[in-house]
Amino acid sequence: RGISIRSAACRFRTKCAADTPYDGEFRTIAKFPRTRVWDPYKRLGISPYASEEEVWSARNFLLSQYGTHETSAESIEAAFEKLLMTSFRTRKKTKINLRTRLKKKVEESPPWVQNLLSFVEAPSPVIVMRRLFLFGFMACWSVMNSAEAGPAFQVALSLGACIYFVNDKNKSLGRASAIGFGGLVAGWICGSLLVPAIPSFLLLQLNWSVELVTSLVVYVFLFLSCTFLK
Repeated sequence: RGISIRSAACRFRTKCAADTPYDGEFRTIAKFPRTRVWDPYKRLGISPYASEEEVWSARNFLLSQYGTHETSAESIEAAFEKLLMTSFRTRKKTKINLRTRLKKKVEESPPWVQNLLSFVEAPSPVIVMRRLFLFGFMACWSVMNSAEAGPAFQVALSLGACIYFVNDKNKSLGRASAIGFGGLVAGWICGSLLVPAIPSFLLLQLNWSVELVTSLVVYVFLFLSCTFLK
């Protein structure tokens, strides 16, 4: 009887050891204790007002602790993805509400403001960045070449690019030329008015001429004209 009791105890201990999760080195794998917690914030152990960085930090920390246990890792990732989707829907809803408020403000504005805004459009960020890069390159080229020659060539190229972009959008060469030359004249006038406000010692230190400063302002006006005007 004594031998059978000891044999049963040995079999019991063997079975328990076999049921315990372990890795290749026979170390016990930690299980995530909140796998059945429904609230994703409570499951990750963070506040409902936690920032996105705090959510990422909690997820990474918990995975480092319980990532070797498959069920625990799936539970942590599920809560993390749910919070990301909630954050995405909130940002999208806020963006839609902002557009609605802006549209309402425009509708309530005076007629002359509505007529002015009818000539303005918001292109895609890709178009804005491409044209910003182009005119920024022209500005850098003018500054680097200022000691050898004036910026007339770069200004001419920028004017041609502005007319091309507007014509490609509106399919009207006359309108594109009017917008391009209008931006050129407006930029040149504003640049001429801006130069006297710049301290002379700063211009001397940078070795910038009046023509160069004016051309930099022209690039800004040409960029705005071909990017945001209809």
